[in-house]
Amino acid sequence: MTEFSNRPACVAFVGFGEAGAAFHTGWDDGRPDLVRAYDIKTDATPTRAAMHARYSQAGIDGRDNLREAMTGAQAVFCTVTADQALIAAQAAAPHLAPGALWFDCNSCAPGTKRQAAEVIEAAGGRYVDVAVMSPVHPKLHHAPLLVSGPHADAGMAVLFSLDMRPEPAGEEVGRASSIKMLRSVMVKGMEALTAECFLAAYRAGVAEEVIGSLEASDPDIAWRRRGAYNLERMMVHGARRAAEMQEVARTVEELGLGGRMAAATARWEVLIAGLQADPGEDDLRTRAETILSRL
Repeated sequence: MTEFSNRPACVAFVGFGEAGAAFHTGWDDGRPDLVRAYDIKTDATPTRAAMHARYSQAGIDGRDNLREAMTGAQAVFCTVTADQALIAAQAAAPHLAPGALWFDCNSCAPGTKRQAAEVIEAAGGRYVDVAVMSPVHPKLHHAPLLVSGPHADAGMAVLFSLDMRPEPAGEEVGRASSIKMLRSVMVKGMEALTAECFLAAYRAGVAEEVIGSLEASDPDIAWRRRGAYNLERMMVHGARRAAEMQEVARTVEELGLGGRMAAATARWEVLIAGLQADPGEDDLRTRAETILSRL
């Protein structure tokens, strides 16, 4: 197989949503000579025009099918939603160039990553488990990455050539994702607790008392600011975060611990995302009242 020690001449994105666009924007003048993308939204009439507009705005060579997007690509970044990660690998595998690196940047359970790795490796590609460890905004391509799997070293060489920020997490596919998934139990779990606590407190008319008690118990936490931020994350990104938390629940279940908290968090994310409410100004009361008015 061909080794790519320098920046690849041709890169493809499978899925070109928030993460893919952020990476591409961050590369700026250091991006590869040719960058293509395919997103499943071009398959649907209601979203096709908007997707092509996104390609055009980004200055990327967007294609209407996987085969065209991946032709000759030495590195492929899979940045779809968690529930589509394995499906994307299965669809893309027949079009992989021999030895191409498949960067699976999706927030999936280790078991899902291992299934995708089998598909990619069987097709002659090289699978790299990538966990994106922070929001991609405002850091863009400098968002911290954990990388694992037998091709982690080769993958990190390419990521470094693109001025990205990878850190090794081991030689086992799924190890990087385990760290990301189990961290999300806490991070997204706090979002769900924020929603249940503050929405109930405002509905009961005791929000100021509850917040005052929290501030007295844990003065190092800016409860109002953190609460407003957590609700905004759920309102804007809840659908994607719910898909991730379903994978988190699977991760914990595979460890024999049930995954009940993660599953409950996913339900809160789905509920609030489904309201399609504008988060408005950065204020806890305003966001809580907006959500409550729609429940």
